Parts: sequence; structure tokens; C-alpha cells
Amino acid sequence: MLPHGSVLITEADGTITGIADEKDAGDNVQVMDGILCPGFINTHCHIELSHLKGLIPAHKGLVDFVQQVMANRNTKSAAIKLAAMQAAEKELYQSGTVAVGDICNGTDSVALKKNSRLYWHNFIEVSGFEDAAAEKKLAVAAEVFSAFNLLHNALGTTLRSSLSPHAPYSVSKKLFQLLNEKTAHQPLSIHNQEAAAENELYQNKSGDFLQLYKNLGIYITNFSASRKTSLQTWLPYFTNGQQIISVHNTFTSADDIAFCHNLTGSSGRALSMVYCLCINTNLYIENALPPIDMLIKNNCQIVLGTDSYASNQNLNMMEEIKTIKKYFPHIPLPTILQWATINGARALGIEGRYGSFEKGKKPGLVLISGTDNAGYAQAEKIG
Repeated sequence: MLPHGSVLITEADGTITGIADEKDAGDNVQVMDGILCPGFINTHCHIELSHLKGLIPAHKGLVDFVQQVMANRNTKSAAIKLAAMQAAEKELYQSGTVAVGDICNGTDSVALKKNSRLYWHNFIEVSGFEDAAAEKKLAVAAEVFSAFNLLHNALGTTLRSSLSPHAPYSVSKKLFQLLNEKTAHQPLSIHNQEAAAENELYQNKSGDFLQLYKNLGIYITNFSASRKTSLQTWLPYFTNGQQIISVHNTFTSADDIAFCHNLTGSSGRALSMVYCLCINTNLYIENALPPIDMLIKNNCQIVLGTDSYASNQNLNMMEEIKTIKKYFPHIPLPTILQWATINGARALGIEGRYGSFEKGKKPGLVLISGTDNAGYAQAEKIG
């Protein structure tokens, strides 16, 4: 936070010219009630699931949630899906988000992103828990990647794409190995330890995911428990300098973090890890809180996301910040705003334009008002 009397100077298009002391800022200085903040970076979203808003019951657990998404994601027309995505994008933009790390399982969102006011990094999701299907699953994802790459070629710097594994419980050993080869030195996103059952699967080959596989007709007779936690099992597959955004981490332990620090700091790997919090979704699905204090204590790089309307009432980053402050009131607001801005920009590789007020950047301008009480009334994009 800059001291009282600091004045932000911008061009008409929002490009930052500099920051000056009030006595040196010249005429026409506008004083606002609240906090001026760079635009938010929503590091984890599923815009393509916007049509599921309000359809999936809360607090039923991750396994039930996954089955509900699979059962309902293709029940609406393309027109209804697009209208829902447009409403979601409007909320994102008006509440201060300027860039999104978006999970894509298909090309439903291509039409939206052709004319979007937001920057999008599309994480093309790959899943398949049976080794025999790994190459086929990767080929399907490659087709989706190609569609977004064509859009990238047309739009340039407003959009990027990369392949990403869905989650440890939905990606086979062979598919992880193939993804490691395809994602060298790229950012990728993975849903990690969102439910306790994920650790149970890898440690003991037990837990709720066994019922999920049975319901889906997936045979896991060849799967062997690693006797390690989920994170300690999947992270070693990545050896090619990936920038990994580990999302949720609700059931991640201090031992897991120590394992990550040791592995990512080892010679030759050059991996980096950031930990994305989607606290409202964690409460919606598992009714559990992520271990934020533990992540801070262990010097983890933290970023924020909203996840999707399927598991959240809104896509407003300020609502994520408010919920963190509600359950972790001792964490300073400036710290959380750093997670929501520059940390997210670095995770997506766009810190050259977004995330902070520095000369030459065009990060968006957000006014956060109502900070005299615990409610943090709202954040709105003003430039």
C-alpha cells in the first residue's frame, strides 16, 4: 500500500504513466473513496460451465459433484450455453477481473472469446484414467488446442493456450508421462487434493473414487496404490520446467509442501509451483477450508480463482477475498490483494502488462470501496 498523498497517473487508455506525490501531480486530480487496485487475475475458472449455475446441490462432496457435472454439462443448447457464458463474462469484467486462467474441455467458449474484453489463458484439459486410452485422450485434447490456437493467431496477445491434466484421480500414469513431454516450459493447471478421497485412492486404493469408477465403467484393476499422497505421486511426473498451478489444495499437508519444495528446487527440474485458492468452491462442494495459514508459513506462492458457476454463486474475485477475510481475519488485506493481482499475473506469464501499477503497463483499474468494515462492500472496474 502506498502512503497517503500518492497519485496514480494514467493515459486515457489506462496505460500507467507513473505514480507521483500529490504536490507534484498537477491539476485535475480525482480523489476516490476506497482503494485503487490493479485489475484482478482470476487464475482458475470454468466459463464453459456457466449454464450449470444453481443446478448442483451444495455440500454433497466432490465425487457427487463430478458426477453431476458430467450428467448435466451437455443438456443445454449452444445458444443457452453462450448466453450463460456472456453473463458470466459480464460479471467478471464489471467486478474487476481483467485476465482469466480458464479450463476448457471443448470449444464451447471459442465464440465468447473472439470478442472478449478479457485476457484468457486457456488450459485445455486432458483426462483419462486408463493407460490404454492415453494417446486417444491426448489426441482429442490436441484438436481442442488447435481450435484455440487458431483463435490465438487471430487475436494475438489477448489469448494463450496450453495442455493441462484434469486431476490426479482422472489421469493415468501414461497420460501424465505424455503430458510431461507436451508441456515443457509451459504453464499448466491441475485440480489437486480437493477431497480427502483423492489421498485415500493413492495411499490405499480405497475411498469414494472407487464408486465413481464403478459408476462410469472404468476398470482400475491395473492401478496400484503408491502408498503416498496424491500430490507426492503426480508431481514427480513433471520434469520439464513446467509452471504448475495447483488448484484447491484443500487436503494438502505440510509434508506435501516440503516434498514440493525439495522436488521443485532439485537440480535440472526447474519446476515452479503456485497454489490457487478457490475458497467459496471448497465450501460449496466439500464444506472445507484450504490450509491457508500452512501455505503462508511455508512461503508458498498463492493465487486466487473463482472456479465456476457450477460450484459458486458468483465469479466475483472480491467475494473470494471477503470469504478469506471472514475465516482468516488475521491475514492483511494487502497480502490477499497481492495474491489476486501480481501473483496471478506471474502465474499466467502476463506480468509485463498486468498485476501492478508500473510505468508502461495497462493493468486495469479497480476501485474497492467499503473497506472500513469487514464486508468490503464491492469492487468495480473503473478503467
